[in-house]
Amino acid sequence: MNEITIILADDHPIVRKGLREVIEDDRRLKVVAEAGNGGDAVEAVERLKPHVIVLDIDMPVMNGFEAAREIKSRNILTEIVFMTMHRDEEMFNEALDLGAKGFVLKDSALDDIIECIKEVAADRYYASHSLTTFLMNRSRRAIGLSEKQPSINDLTATERGVLKLISENQSSKEIGEQMFISPRTVEKHRANICRKLDLRGSHSLIKFAVLNKSKLL
Repeated sequence: MNEITIILADDHPIVRKGLREVIEDDRRLKVVAEAGNGGDAVEAVERLKPHVIVLDIDMPVMNGFEAAREIKSRNILTEIVFMTMHRDEEMFNEALDLGAKGFVLKDSALDDIIECIKEVAADRYYASHSLTTFLMNRSRRAIGLSEKQPSINDLTATERGVLKLISENQSSKEIGEQMFISPRTVEKHRANICRKLDLRGSHSLIKFAVLNKSKLL
């Protein structure tokens, strides 16, 4: 990539001016537009399709998160960098959940922004150095979730009862009669069990029930 095109979106002209001056000191970076609110930012991205947009989170008309959702919904291949004064972990995680690759604090933006834009344009992640703990926490949670295997312990007592009767090869009608619930309710329980145990299809549910029958006694 020879030249990286950028849109700056912030409702404070002085902030945009300062960022633009710093960014354009690097000849590889070119600011192609500025926006003072989220709505204008979305329209500018639609029109110019820059490599990167720097979005302030707190903006009128449409805040940064709303603007990012709209950009994503339009399938525009522009990388997103969020900029904010808030050192908030929930906000940080929401930004990454929205698909942003960069997160910069305003109090260090002038120092961080060039490196951030280059990293994000190269399809890498970047966060202000003071937010390293947030990144580590997110990484640990992701590892924990990937290692957590669904098990029978994730089921309610009723779902365990339904699973036990499934292991005995009983139909939804027969299970309903024994548990004094309708076959339709049994089907809902079967669907919930499959969802919780990450099972696909009725055969996998029956197989799981039979294999784990001893744990249901």
